[in-house]
Amino acid sequence: MSNFARVTLGSLLLSSMSAGAYAQQTAPAAAEPAPAQDATVADAPDEGGADVIVTATRTAKAVDRIPGAITIISPAEVQRTLALTEDATAVLARIVPGYSESNQSLNTLGETMRGRTALYLFDGIPQSTPLRDGSRNATFTDMSTVQRIEVIGGASAAEGIGAAGGIINYISKRATETGLHFGATGRIGSQFRDDSEVWKIGGTVAYKQDGFDAFLAAAYVDRGITYDARGRRIGLSISSSLADSTQRNVFAKIGTNFGEGDTQRLELVGSYFRLASKGNYHYVAGSRALGIPDTAEAGPPLGTGGVSLAGTEFNDFKQVALNYSNTDLFGGSLVATGYWARQAMRFPGDNSADRQDPAIAPIGQLVDQSEILSKKYGLRTSWSRPDFLLKGLELRIGIDAVHDNTQQLLALTNRIWVPPLDYTSFGPYAQLSYDIGPVTLTGGLRHEDGKVKVDDYTTTYFRNGVAVKGGTLKYKNDLLNAGAIWRIGSGFSVFGSYNEGFTLPNVGIPLRNVNVPGKTVEGLLDLKAVIFESREAGFNWRGRWGSVGASYYVSKSQLGSTLAIDPVTRDYILNRRPIRIEGIDFTAEVRPTSTLKLTALYSHVKGTTTAANNITSPLDVTLGTVNISPDKINGAVEWRFVPNGSVTLGASSILSRHINEGKGTLEERTRGYTLFDLTVNYKLEKIGTFALGVENLTNRFYFLSSSQVDIFQNYFAGRGRTVSLTLHRDF
Repeated sequence: MSNFARVTLGSLLLSSMSAGAYAQQTAPAAAEPAPAQDATVADAPDEGGADVIVTATRTAKAVDRIPGAITIISPAEVQRTLALTEDATAVLARIVPGYSESNQSLNTLGETMRGRTALYLFDGIPQSTPLRDGSRNATFTDMSTVQRIEVIGGASAAEGIGAAGGIINYISKRATETGLHFGATGRIGSQFRDDSEVWKIGGTVAYKQDGFDAFLAAAYVDRGITYDARGRRIGLSISSSLADSTQRNVFAKIGTNFGEGDTQRLELVGSYFRLASKGNYHYVAGSRALGIPDTAEAGPPLGTGGVSLAGTEFNDFKQVALNYSNTDLFGGSLVATGYWARQAMRFPGDNSADRQDPAIAPIGQLVDQSEILSKKYGLRTSWSRPDFLLKGLELRIGIDAVHDNTQQLLALTNRIWVPPLDYTSFGPYAQLSYDIGPVTLTGGLRHEDGKVKVDDYTTTYFRNGVAVKGGTLKYKNDLLNAGAIWRIGSGFSVFGSYNEGFTLPNVGIPLRNVNVPGKTVEGLLDLKAVIFESREAGFNWRGRWGSVGASYYVSKSQLGSTLAIDPVTRDYILNRRPIRIEGIDFTAEVRPTSTLKLTALYSHVKGTTTAANNITSPLDVTLGTVNISPDKINGAVEWRFVPNGSVTLGASSILSRHINEGKGTLEERTRGYTLFDLTVNYKLEKIGTFALGVENLTNRFYFLSSSQVDIFQNYFAGRGRTVSLTLHRDF
């Protein structure tokens, strides 16, 4: 954007409008003015046609006041996915148009949102670690604690760092019904082969009396090994798998309303989550040439010397938050959240070349495990005032502050792989929204002021053990956003938006890859910020019979951030090149009768970049599966055959793709596949709600798109048919 255009747009924003959020609804959910419905309800049906309130935009707002693409994953949709699988991102892959194919593992590499990395939030608290993204940040809580998920597609100037592809906010449950309520859940799943069982037990306690409420939840999951459709064990991911693991989760939310008219609320939230490998199996390579997928065999993992290191691969997430809200402060509403979080992600043992050091063990014999450790604390605030100065004009202002310390260790030998990255950020913002009859104009400005401090450090033996001089990287950016939505009538609306986004690249990768002396942190081009501009236009229709929405978007960055494969280590390297991403999202829901619902979505994303790290080269290289998943088409038919029972048949298709034809190692061909799934729900009075789920109903043999590209120990077939039975009971 030219300087003249920036000044002109900035003047318009300050004089008349704000926000730049985003609103196309994939599947209408029931009207929910509160952050959650009753914590004990596990089988609430979807209802169409009601106004939907979105909170992920930092203030509660109806979707027909937000210009852009929003997907609301309702409680019923969360429960349907849980009936099929405990995978945290499976519900996103099924329901969110721009979200990539799920990897069916703890690793989310290649799972992007509109071709870029998304910002994962849990009740508004960042779970992502963009400074050293290990693709393990999407699994941070048991999904039974999640009430619904709000997904905002595209760049977000309002959120600051990390929201390059969009915002995915998991909203937890809370007690909303008066009295004491208990809930219990049991689940058993199997592929009917040795050690393939998955079982789960969980419980909730919800209490509400007058202005006080408390919600407590705990869950334990034990997963066996997984098999493909041909009965072959699926190999264990080098980034860690969900298979052969245990999962523990404890969650608590305690709040009290006070003040005249209960206009104020204080809420304390705590969460502990740990997913760890059991260490009963180890990886065994297959053969791409022969079409034999990687597998797993019983026995201790690599390098254990016959002594199991069970539990040493894990995701360990802890966080505490204190929320304060006041709905009558100077004529407006204040929400403030102070939080602390610690995230530890340890990876499986590996004896690859970049782990070796002859001072510790002979070359080829050293096995080590890397671990990403992130500690963060911060403050998020938002104050909104309706009818500010004139009727229909809403002002929203706030300040976000965060301190994040992230590093990566070779944990077994206590070696620094990525030095501690000390990041601090201060982000004030102002947003305006102006309703003029059927038109809403929005826009805003955020000032991002951050810095990353890195001390002097020495790289590993594989990178020649060179000394790197530390320094401080400063990031200051003013981010604009603007949009408009016109509610034409009869349920139709059209919208357009412009957003500038900001994030930091995966700086840990270039820092650990320095292999020549004389380098300084401040002199590495790879560490410069990623600034991008996104434009989007689309339409929505919401009516008695359902909803339809479509949008087209374009996102550009002069100095983008993509991943490629190191030919020696088969690890990832960071490329900084211009990137252009464009895509189409289409969603539809039709309710021909009160008992029948049909849903469909289509997602097309294409990214282009240069063949070399040169901003003047043409954008003639198509980004592959490591960065952008192939197109997808999903659909489902739900029939509520009795008031307390329903059956849903779903289909998920990943399309075939052939890109960069004739461009040597850049050429990529992936073969698509279609999977069917089935869920049946039935509530028996005085017993509970039964949910039968069948994943991969036809037992289709297939390879994930991400497995069809040779990276490192990733030639995995997808899961074969899995049958699960869940019982939920409220007391």
